[in-house]
Amino acid sequence: DQPLTIPIDVEPTFIGIGPFHLACGMNNRAWFYLLGDAGIERLKDREYLGTVNHICLNADYAAVGFEGKVQLHMIEGETAGTTDERETRLFPDSSQDDSRITCHDLTNDFLIYGSDNGGITYFYVEDWNFVNEFRHVVGIRRIFPDLGGTRLVFIDDKSDGFVYNPVNDQVIEIPQFSSTTKGALWENWSGDKGVFITYDEEKIYTYLYCRESTKGPIVEYVGESKLPYGMVPIMLYNGEITLQTQSGRIQTQILDTHTALYTESLEDMTVEEVKNGLKQGIAIRRFKEAWSFCEKLNDMVAWIELGRSAMQAIEIDYAIRVYREIADVGMVTSLQQVKHLEDKNLLSGYVAMFLSEFNLAQDLFLASSKPLAALEMRRDLLHWDSALQLAKALAPEQIPYISREYAQQLEFTGDYMTALSHYEKGVTREEKDREHDEVCAAGIARMSIRMGDIRRGVSMAMKMPSRILKKECAGILEGMKQWTEAATLYEQGGYYDKAASVYIRGKNWAKVGDLLSHITSPKIHIQYAKAKEADGRYKEAAEAYRSAKDWDNVIRINLDYLQNPEEAVKIVRDTHSIEGAKMVAKFFQRLNDYSSAIQFLVISKCNDEAFQLAQAHNQMETYADIIGPDATPEDYQSIALFFENEKNHFMAGKFFLLSGQYSRALKHFVKCSGEDGQAIELAIETVGRANDESLTRMLIDFLMGETDNVPKTDNVPKDAKYLFRLYMALKQYREAGRTAIIIAREEQNAGNYRNAHDVLFSMYKELMQQKIKIPSEMSTNLMILHSYILVKIHVKRGDHVKGARMLIRVANNISKFPSHIVPILTSTVIECHRAGLKNSSFSYAAMLMRPEYRNNIDLKYKKKIEMIVRKPDKTEEEEALTSCPYCSFQLPETALMCPECKNNLPYCIVTGRHIVNDDLTACPKCDFPAIFSEFIKLLETEENCPMCSEKIIKENLQKVTDINKYLHPEEGTIE
Repeated sequence: DQPLTIPIDVEPTFIGIGPFHLACGMNNRAWFYLLGDAGIERLKDREYLGTVNHICLNADYAAVGFEGKVQLHMIEGETAGTTDERETRLFPDSSQDDSRITCHDLTNDFLIYGSDNGGITYFYVEDWNFVNEFRHVVGIRRIFPDLGGTRLVFIDDKSDGFVYNPVNDQVIEIPQFSSTTKGALWENWSGDKGVFITYDEEKIYTYLYCRESTKGPIVEYVGESKLPYGMVPIMLYNGEITLQTQSGRIQTQILDTHTALYTESLEDMTVEEVKNGLKQGIAIRRFKEAWSFCEKLNDMVAWIELGRSAMQAIEIDYAIRVYREIADVGMVTSLQQVKHLEDKNLLSGYVAMFLSEFNLAQDLFLASSKPLAALEMRRDLLHWDSALQLAKALAPEQIPYISREYAQQLEFTGDYMTALSHYEKGVTREEKDREHDEVCAAGIARMSIRMGDIRRGVSMAMKMPSRILKKECAGILEGMKQWTEAATLYEQGGYYDKAASVYIRGKNWAKVGDLLSHITSPKIHIQYAKAKEADGRYKEAAEAYRSAKDWDNVIRINLDYLQNPEEAVKIVRDTHSIEGAKMVAKFFQRLNDYSSAIQFLVISKCNDEAFQLAQAHNQMETYADIIGPDATPEDYQSIALFFENEKNHFMAGKFFLLSGQYSRALKHFVKCSGEDGQAIELAIETVGRANDESLTRMLIDFLMGETDNVPKTDNVPKDAKYLFRLYMALKQYREAGRTAIIIAREEQNAGNYRNAHDVLFSMYKELMQQKIKIPSEMSTNLMILHSYILVKIHVKRGDHVKGARMLIRVANNISKFPSHIVPILTSTVIECHRAGLKNSSFSYAAMLMRPEYRNNIDLKYKKKIEMIVRKPDKTEEEEALTSCPYCSFQLPETALMCPECKNNLPYCIVTGRHIVNDDLTACPKCDFPAIFSEFIKLLETEENCPMCSEKIIKENLQKVTDINKYLHPEEGTIE
């Protein structure tokens, strides 16, 4: 609003303003004006009994001070013609003492004045009566109440400042109070009710009055601000001070203690500014703003400072929020447990304890409704002297328990005499405290021993059932070198190892022997064994060494004294003791048993000594067998060189191979005479490991019988199986496949059909695993051989139709069975006749009647075959049709090529027929396809797969739903 100008008659020497009125005047006369909506209206003027020095107004009354008195009167009462006795009153009245009023103020409810004898009086206007009187030690110079009059700053004649609370007459001295203070103002903003300022001619001082804190009501100094020259503070609102200049104008200024709180954006503030803002927020208890600053800083120290400040202000819920934010679970839990306490002293005591202000906490606990909390705190803090003093006053029954705990701490710190005294004070001799008394008695026993009263301590320890006490007391006695008493207590407590150890130190071997069956410590057994060995009692010494698992000494005793090498050898084999093996080796050397000596030298890792011994006594083969897989390449080379000198090519090659010298190994293997199968196998392994082209060529020439690239040896070609194995070792699977076909053909020509089948099958599986395309010749030969093998299975099971069909397939490829043409054709004729395939029987019978076969027919079948030819019966049932698995064309079930889609069809390894889509399985071992229902029937009488000859469990057979794997096996293979 714009300032109002009020015309008055004289220049005033005093002025006062209220919510609705203005008063001004000089000498003993005052003029009153109404500040109404219609403007300024002069009400009246009034004269007083003396010269006015100060006037205060509220809505209805004026309080006028003159010559040590105050007159309280209504502003508009007289003009309204009222005669109410409450219209005016003079202070002090005749009933009061003759003190002189030095200052006064008027709030909405109270007239407050101070006197020269130190009195502060509250007069309640509503009741027109005195409600409170307080007497200070010296006179009152100035008073400054807040808006409601519930808090008051006053300055006494010594120029000291105080805050007075009329509710409970508490007076708190203002810290760092200036002796030249001219006035004080209370904060009018409701958010900072406890803030007030004082000022002198140069500075403004900011203070915070806290009605509640861990230290009770306190006044804290916040900070200071510079006061512009000649200006007078007249109002404080939200940290903003309103000042009157010398010319009467008004201006505002932010207090230096509030500057950071007026920042509009935290984002623009520096770290130092944010820290300053946090400091200001905490100082004047503006926790909301302080929270924002903490979030901006994101610093643990800042959060802890905020939490401690909230606790000091007894803002428990806010403190819980802060500590929850920083995940301090312990503090959150502690505060939640006490926040509901109604006793302020008790609550403040716990908070002070959480803040580590233990003396303050004790004082607060003692002033609360639960003084025992002070005792509990001192016990928890291990402040035993304080705890005992508190217990004497508050809970004498707790003294024994505190004494025990104090004694335990004293024992720990080494104050044994005082600890003994407190242990003795802790004994209650009450049945309910039996465990407590036992702890005290144990302490007395330990302390007695430590203080030199060994008899008393040992006697008490022996009487008590505690094993641990006996161990503790024995340990103390052992430290004091009281061996007998210490060992006795160890033995009484069942600590036999310790007892024996102490008996040994005391040279009491008899006692050690008595305890030997209870002792588990190897160290004790070894000490005992050495003593017995020194006495010449070797058997007992050996047993003691065995109990200690000191096998080297057991072996030594058995070899050197007990003449029992069998036991020593057994121990070495069981324990693999290196030192023991050396001793046994030396023992056998003395007996000229070089084979055994070499064996034990190898066990003891003395390979050089073993090699030299083997070389000297022609035991190299023994050494080679013994050295085993633990040998190094150097060891193998040494052996190989020895055999090379001895012209033992096989052994030399074997050990050159083990040492990794593949070229030298191969040269020795090919020098082995004749068809040495083992040498050739090792030669193949050598080439496979070496992966060297020149060595491969050398071995192939050797196997083919060509001697150009190999050392001079026989030039006989070796069995083709070795060439096959070579290609397999070299992972040259295509060459291996071609060789396998050749081997199978030779086996087939020789009539070894099962061998030929197995060669082709193993190669087929190897090529499949390496994802190499199967040669068509190999798959065709395997199918024909498998069909021949199926014949025996079908005929054995009495299924002549299936047998006949397979024989027809074999007979159609009879050139592949040159050794058994006539028997196979004969079987075909007989089986076709049995199966009712008369036309097929006639066809193959006519083939047998050719001159080249006729004379070789078995006589028992010859007439029957001749009859079939002479009287031909060409009736024959058509073969059943099933669907092609590729295109579903109907074709004979044994046909393996579809005339429609021209695909070669996979065959069933059980029947030899082509597979069908809806009844397919595969062998769990070799993964060849089969008709599910036929495989199940086969497993009722047989237990092996016809293809791989592995044992098959019926339950493991599963129907195949995705048959592409068997229809297109070439997918993913390498051409």
